Order: sequence, then structure tokens, then C-alpha cells
Amino acid sequence: MNEAGKVICKLELGIGTISFYHPHSNSLPGDLLRKLAEEISNFGNNPAVKVIVLRSEGEQTFCAGASFDELISLKDFETGKEFFSGFAHVINAIRTAPKFIIARVQGKAVGGGVGIACAADYTIAMDTAAVKLSELAVGIGPFVVGPAVERKIGKAAFTSLAINATTWRDANWAKNVGMYADVHATIANLDEAVNSLAQKLAASNPDAMAELKKIAWKGTENWDTLLIERAGISGQLVLSEFTINAIQQFKKKS
Repeated sequence: MNEAGKVICKLELGIGTISFYHPHSNSLPGDLLRKLAEEISNFGNNPAVKVIVLRSEGEQTFCAGASFDELISLKDFETGKEFFSGFAHVINAIRTAPKFIIARVQGKAVGGGVGIACAADYTIAMDTAAVKLSELAVGIGPFVVGPAVERKIGKAAFTSLAINATTWRDANWAKNVGMYADVHATIANLDEAVNSLAQKLAASNPDAMAELKKIAWKGTENWDTLLIERAGISGQLVLSEFTINAIQQFKKKS
């Protein structure tokens, strides 16, 4: 696990909580992505876990997406594909876990963070949790997270978000298109809503929930291969001179 980041897991009264943290706005380098996917799968296979809550630490940013430091260090196609496959593995772990996953989005979500928020089965957010798919602005594209985003909000809203890659959409926009199920004005209200739903689900029939999740995700059975293929597209584009220069400019601004 990355020395500057962490993934923390807690199980209490049937509720499995997975928290991730990175000092750079909760961005996700490859090792944290691997750990996150692993822990989601572990909780999914643990019969003591009835429902999973996925969250990040802090109050400002839910997830800033891919680690720019790692992106500019990628030197060949295979390492690029492997890095972007990390987001594929997280999304597929969420998809295949036979438990409902509630995402607690307390702040802004960018790129891969939007993908995680959309992949969750039920997402509850703060009213400050604006979203942006910034990949095209750095010469890549939301190829890996795209299927998860499109599944949740539809092709038209996904395309609008992907094309206008430098514009933030506010939490109300995200709720209106179906990305967020609920939006709250305070952290206290957000946590109350997350905990209330988690407790209700923890007391529900696990077999019924597993069957309902299968139905909700019907038609995504090819994602094990599709998302890895999409990772290859990003892995190739990230090596281009355009993308390298664009990422370096973004880093100077941040």
C-alpha cells in the first residue's frame, strides 16, 4: 500500500465500511486502486457483511481520480494499461460483489472518482459534491469509467460530461441525472442518511438483495473484458506527447 495513502476497513453490525485516503485530494495511485478492489471483493465474499459503505476521508474532495504523479511516470503501453486497469478492477469489484454498495460522497469527484460514485449501487452526496470528467482535457478520455457513468446517468448526460471536460456540474445536476440518489446540506445529515440506509439494508434478506443486484447489473457481464480493453486505449493515449504536456500543465496549476 502507498505510504502516503491508505485503505481502512471496518465491520460493525453487518455493515462493512471501506475508507480510502490520499493526501493529494484522495487521488488514487495504482497500489491504492488494487487495495480498494481487493477489499471490496473481500467484503463481498464475507458472509458477515450484509451491506458495504464506500467512502473517503476528509471533507473537501471525495476523489480526484487518477494520480497525476503516476500518470506522468508511465513509460510504456503495458504499465499504462495496468494502471488504468486499476479503475477497471474497482468498478468490477463493485459490480460483482453480491452486496449493495452505498457510496458516501462528501465532496468533489473528478474522473475516476465520478466512475466510482456511479458504479456504487446507491450514492448519497453533499450539496458541494460537484463532478467533472476531466480526462479529455489531458488528452485521454473517460474510457474505463465510461460504461459505469453511462449506465447510471444515460448516454446523453455522459457524453455532455465527457465532452465538456473542464466544466464542473453541481450536485443538483448530478442528482437530476440520477448519479446521486440524495443530496444533503451538512456532513451530519449526510452521515445520518448513509447510516440509516445501511442499517435498514443490514437487516434485510441478503439473498433477496443479491438477486436484486444481479437484476440491476444485467447486461454488464462482459465488463471483465470490456473495461480492460478500455484501459488499453487510455494506456496508449497517456504515452502521447499531447497528454504528457497537458498533464504537466495541470500539475503546474495544482
